Amino acid sequence: MAGITNEVLLDIHHRMVRIRTFEEEAGKLMESGKIPGALHLYVGEEAVAAGVMVHLRDSDQITSTHRGHGHLVAKGGDLKKMYAELFGRATGYCKGKGGSMHISDLDLGMLGANGIVGAGPPIAIGAAFSNKYRGTDGVTCCFFGDGASNEGTFHEAANMAALYKLPVVFICENNGFGEFTRQERHQAIHDIADRAAGYGMPGIVVDGMDALAVFESAGEAIARARRGEGPTFLEYKTYRYYDHVGVRGMGVIYREDSEVLEWRQRDPIDLMEARLAEQGLLSPEAAAAVHEAVLAEVREAIAFAEASPFPEPSALMEDIYTTAGGGA
Repeated sequence: MAGITNEVLLDIHHRMVRIRTFEEEAGKLMESGKIPGALHLYVGEEAVAAGVMVHLRDSDQITSTHRGHGHLVAKGGDLKKMYAELFGRATGYCKGKGGSMHISDLDLGMLGANGIVGAGPPIAIGAAFSNKYRGTDGVTCCFFGDGASNEGTFHEAANMAALYKLPVVFICENNGFGEFTRQERHQAIHDIADRAAGYGMPGIVVDGMDALAVFESAGEAIARARRGEGPTFLEYKTYRYYDHVGVRGMGVIYREDSEVLEWRQRDPIDLMEARLAEQGLLSPEAAAAVHEAVLAEVREAIAFAEASPFPEPSALMEDIYTTAGGGA
């Protein structure tokens, strides 16, 4: 914990609790049929988003994934607008048209969650190129999973980022599965960060369940990017507690319950709370109070979303890039 202020430590904890509570409640709503469509929950991976985002300014950009709620929550997203978007309501971030996998908040530098695997890296280097071209010290963090690291979009983006020393940090949230496929069944390597050497950038493997390890590694990579020294590849070994989609999933058996329980023994929030308690910064009672306050915030956001109107049919063609027109 050397070099980290008490304020930052408590901030990281609070961000993780907000993510966990948001996702747990969202999962219940999906399972009960109150939220339409599929949710890809971030539960278990909270240390990554919180440990990275605490270093970023609102003007710094991030690109996200289909499992992206945690990224926006950790970046300071408005929970009311987020839930409204999940409910498909007009008060949502994308006016109810984006849904779970396409939430964005440009004011916070959140360039969008994305339902297309591997779609984020090209967007991220575009933003990073803009930051460098305009002479700012802005940084872009690109989140993606182990499956996306096989996509050509990632490799092309990594090559260009290293070539031009763009201020971007590639953050691979390796939860061990590409949907239902274990990493060892879609890759011949154990550490995805090994691929970074092929592009001339540092590649670092980090315990993604340890928020302080995430904080330290991300801080170094982000500072390096701000100094104009180019990109870094960070691979965070983490785990999602719930299925690929929702809580109960789609009935596909691809892992044992014992495996999930083993990972839960190193729960990132529990680990952080234990450390904070050892330092005398957060008693069990104070931690419980944080959880209660966040749950109240989340329930207020859900009530706001449920009371919000649906988009009007007349708004269908608003806020889009183009419409199908006539032609010869």
